[in-house]
Amino acid sequence: MALSATLALPVAGCGDSRSRGNDRWVTTQNTGVDIDWDAVGEAYKKAEGPEDFERRVNEIYTGSELVSVGVHDLDEKTQEVTGFFDRNTNGAPEDDEKVFTIRRNITGEGEGNYQIQGHNTYASYRSPFWDIAAGMVVGSMISRAFMPSYSPRYTQPYYTPASRHSTLASQRNSYRKANPSKFSNKTGTKSQSGRKYNRGGGNFNKSKPSSTPRPRSTPRPRMGGRFGLKAQPGRRVVTLG
Repeated sequence: MALSATLALPVAGCGDSRSRGNDRWVTTQNTGVDIDWDAVGEAYKKAEGPEDFERRVNEIYTGSELVSVGVHDLDEKTQEVTGFFDRNTNGAPEDDEKVFTIRRNITGEGEGNYQIQGHNTYASYRSPFWDIAAGMVVGSMISRAFMPSYSPRYTQPYYTPASRHSTLASQRNSYRKANPSKFSNKTGTKSQSGRKYNRGGGNFNKSKPSSTPRPRSTPRPRMGGRFGLKAQPGRRVVTLG
């Protein structure tokens, strides 16, 4: 049963001055797909386990490939989480399939940190060390490491089985349909017709005054008395002396 959250969202730690390329977004050279590394770190903090983490990562990734996950407890203090494209479906990350590695370290009593390193086309990204501490709220994938009875679960590594690929694809498709704005192309402030509205801040949809004077109309002769009554034809006006 998943442990209740016992760790809070950690704040950013100090950046490593030797880090290369701490940009939040890194673009692949071959597909143009971006990864939001802040979101990947947030997914790891909130994950309840490997299957929950791989679901979250595939919701973040905007490309067509599926991201498989490997989790390996190297010892009681160190966990390594790998994201990779399992192109040959052998269930283990090859060097050229790796996307990122998260390395979590327990550094003292109730203290720890983790760092994300990109690989291959994402190799320019390396995050700062993010601090974690007992008593803060995060998912059980991290929090269980601070439990008194903790023993590493993944001394034998977990890898996303190929049998889960269709489930992950279905979950991701449903997520994308439910959140279309996260996956639509941003084209600026254009309307669907491509028009630009009031870009210069001037008058919108007002005619320009003409410099040519308008001709004055000639008044029509009056055809009768007041209120438009015409004179009776054939009547003579006689003046009495």
